[in-house]
Amino acid sequence: MSGANDHERSSDPERPEEPGQAQQPGRAGAAPGDRPGRRHPWLTAIVVFLLITIPAGYLVISALQSRDSGEEKQENASATGLTEDWPSKVQRRIYDVWIPPWSREVAYYETNSWKTSTMYVQFLTSPEGVDRYLKDTLHTDSRALVDGKVPVNEAEEKAAGWRLDRGEGWSGLTVDQKDPEPTVDVAVQWVDARHRMVYIVSTITP
Repeated sequence: MSGANDHERSSDPERPEEPGQAQQPGRAGAAPGDRPGRRHPWLTAIVVFLLITIPAGYLVISALQSRDSGEEKQENASATGLTEDWPSKVQRRIYDVWIPPWSREVAYYETNSWKTSTMYVQFLTSPEGVDRYLKDTLHTDSRALVDGKVPVNEAEEKAAGWRLDRGEGWSGLTVDQKDPEPTVDVAVQWVDARHRMVYIVSTITP
């Protein structure tokens, strides 16, 4: 009978374990030799690896981006010469440059510094186009053009990439305006009876 009673007591779910057989709190079902804090050593290794490599990767990417940005800025700063296109409407308004419709060989170049900002513009138009530009934008007319005058200096020619022959068939003028309005140099080459090649250097001094 005592054996039966012992069996009944050992199978009772409410009965605590015998002394020496009690499990540690929170360690139910733990495998032998499974120590706390060392359950997954491979996970710790991965975490350490990521903590080291991810910041290093960000540093490399950041350095490459900074280098590319610096090279791009250097290329832009060293670029010289005209771009075969029309300047934007904002640029034309700021620099008092109006380009007649149907003009050809249109090109421009802009430079900026803490002292001055300059726009170089060229276009091929008709005598009427030249006169309209002078009247509507600079408030003068073709009669103000001085024969033989080319107000564009050699440094400005070099900056824009122009080679003005300065021979016969040239006229020009300089329009000085109050700040912040630009000073505008206009050189006109008489290509033939129907066409004029116009070179403009408009300079703003803050």
